[in-house]
Amino acid sequence: MVNKLDDALRFHQTALNLRAARQELLASNIANADTPNYKARDIDFASALQNALAGTSPKLPVVQTSPMHLGGNAGGSILGSPVMYRRPVQPSADGNTVDMDVERAQFTDNALRYEASIKFAGDELKDMLAAIQG
Repeated sequence: MVNKLDDALRFHQTALNLRAARQELLASNIANADTPNYKARDIDFASALQNALAGTSPKLPVVQTSPMHLGGNAGGSILGSPVMYRRPVQPSADGNTVDMDVERAQFTDNALRYEASIKFAGDELKDMLAAIQG
């Protein structure tokens, strides 16, 4: 019984964890808008969610041809999906790729979708409770 409840809510849990991690990335981009040579980062939410639910992650092996090479994880990853650099619409003189209009729009969109995910999870829990009670 518990496994069925866990399976029913796994999608919402994964989506909320991924949205929260993306929100942190977007907030970091906004916070570093004036940092020289800072590169804005983001994830492809749809493919990251799909990979997280499937339990797979696209990992490319790092080939080390010398013992002096580092293992690498330059971009990092969120739930197994790579964090990518955002392509700048208009490059800046100091090398910073943060476009505040894009970042604010993505931040707001992600926050709204996070709230919607919470609402959907709550509605699903209410439906389950109603079915159990009666």
